[in-house]
Amino acid sequence: MTTRKIAVIVGSLRKESFSRKVAKTLMLLAPSQLEMEIVEIGNLPLYNQDDDDNPPAVYTEFRDTIRKFDGVLWVTPEYNRSVPGVLKNAIDVGSRPYGQSAWSGKPCGVVSVSPGAIAAFGANHHLRQSLVFLNMPAMQQPEAYVGNIGNQFDGDTVNNASTKKFLQGFVDAFATWVERHAD
Repeated sequence: MTTRKIAVIVGSLRKESFSRKVAKTLMLLAPSQLEMEIVEIGNLPLYNQDDDDNPPAVYTEFRDTIRKFDGVLWVTPEYNRSVPGVLKNAIDVGSRPYGQSAWSGKPCGVVSVSPGAIAAFGANHHLRQSLVFLNMPAMQQPEAYVGNIGNQFDGDTVNNASTKKFLQGFVDAFATWVERHAD
């Protein structure tokens, strides 16, 4: 298999973010053909279409960075039954100006994380709605809703054996998905 570069987008800015810890665990579990890197989104100013003709340098840098990757792994919490605003903003910044989306055609996977039992189901599916429009083939199975995550860590990585086994299966399937759908 070819080595594929994967952008990992974490939808939480919180210092002790469960989403970031799950992302780091997935990166550790990833097969060697996936070269995964967290791409930070917290420094992106709010998207404003008025800036399309003269975008802030940080927009251009972000778009150019995303274009270098073969696929994207989204790891997100749920805010108010949707994705966090910072994640939606990153999607908007990367997708503009219209017709020049940095996301287009990149295979992706979605993992939603929550300390609650519903496991951010709403955020997962809301994000998938945007991915359809962005022309990003999203892996359908296995679906990844990681609930009751709050006490499953040893430092920055997941220590719960059954959750780790599930995440291993997910990231292995994701590697296959990316290989099948990457240009």
